[in-house]
Amino acid sequence: MPSSQHETRAREERRRLGRTCRNKIKRVDQAKWDAKDRKCDAVDLLLACQQGRISELLPVKWHNMAMSPFGFFRGAVPLMAADLAPLPRTGLMAQLCGDAHVQNLGAFEAPDGRLIFDINDFDETIIGPWEWDMKRMSASLMLAGREAGNPDKQCRDAVLAFANHYRIWMHRFSEMPVVDLARFQIYRRIDSLRSVLRKAERATPLHNLKKLTLPKGGQHRFRDEKGTQCHISKREEDAANASLRDYAQTLLPERAQFFRHYKVADVVFRVVGTGSVGLRDYALLMFAGAVSDPLFIQIKEEPGSAYAPYLPHSPVAAHQGQRVAEGGRAMQMQSDIFLGWTTMARRQYVVRQLRDHKAGIENDDLKGKGLVEYAEMCGELLSKGHARSGDPCAIAGYLGTNDKFDQAMATFGMHYANQTVKDWEALREAIRAGRIHAAKSVPCDKLAKHMQGLQTIPR
Repeated sequence: MPSSQHETRAREERRRLGRTCRNKIKRVDQAKWDAKDRKCDAVDLLLACQQGRISELLPVKWHNMAMSPFGFFRGAVPLMAADLAPLPRTGLMAQLCGDAHVQNLGAFEAPDGRLIFDINDFDETIIGPWEWDMKRMSASLMLAGREAGNPDKQCRDAVLAFANHYRIWMHRFSEMPVVDLARFQIYRRIDSLRSVLRKAERATPLHNLKKLTLPKGGQHRFRDEKGTQCHISKREEDAANASLRDYAQTLLPERAQFFRHYKVADVVFRVVGTGSVGLRDYALLMFAGAVSDPLFIQIKEEPGSAYAPYLPHSPVAAHQGQRVAEGGRAMQMQSDIFLGWTTMARRQYVVRQLRDHKAGIENDDLKGKGLVEYAEMCGELLSKGHARSGDPCAIAGYLGTNDKFDQAMATFGMHYANQTVKDWEALREAIRAGRIHAAKSVPCDKLAKHMQGLQTIPR
């Protein structure tokens, strides 16, 4: 049999395999969600997941989550992982973003210097059921759409557009030569992305130098920012600097050579995000021999993925920073040239550039037709990531050519968004009752005192 006929037959067999997965869970049944199936209290589970984090920072996390249902959703990946785990699944696996929501996509500079838009947060990445990313993004579109002032019908239409584009693109990817899929990059411009790309164009290293630092005694130093960024002890600063030796070993040789031109000028501790609050996060200011050549590096602590306890057969990561870096590389066609990992005080970190031509979506970008256009882009990008790392033929076979799965995602997204509102209200009640302490920020002196008291444990 000619090789082209063999390849056609092999792909059709994989599509047929995908269709048989409907015997495990029908496409319409992907819509199902019932809180009665929960085995634990939502707030109890979230509290239990904070072990190992800096306790002084947790009030900031609870404050951020209490601000809105979408804010709660952003910090509640462990809760959704526990909710998804007992649901029937297809058994088809791919690299998950893990925290698929509308603000975890953004613009950044590719190695070739062009600005691209793609998934850009992989803290929770793991090999798992591809439909888990779909369900989290569907709920995200409902919640973020509501927060932007859209009616539920508009939000549901956005989820339908998201799932429809995911399905259409998965069929296209299933027909592509593998090499074409490996180098496929989406450059389509839409109205809701123009403001993001404009912000990204402005976020040059020199722009960030002016925004993030102050000249002191002929040298640039990070600004101390109330409750979110502070300088640390010399011991911790030295540990962060020393960790770069191991980090450089994780880069391609030519990229490591470029990185060696840069020397550390300053280090700060940062409080970042919502789900990441309480983890250790450092920003390094570096220069390559001239003030006109700055580089900002982030060293961010990475615990295990929240999905790991529910995926015992998923490959176990030897290093959590490596898990994040390689998960991103699996889903992206182009990644940060300085993406790598390191270890400090027996804690594992991902390392990457900070704020290098990076920008994300805002609420105003998600109003009206902007929400639907953005949802379509989410579908394309998530489909690309799953096709690169999973079996696009099998997933396409399961999805089929009608809108049964699309409708299921719209219904699930609505149900889970409504559940998130209830969970958010439960968190707010726990705060009002004094069970949980929430605070907008941690005083700089208290944060600095805590950071200076941290012990650096030799590896």
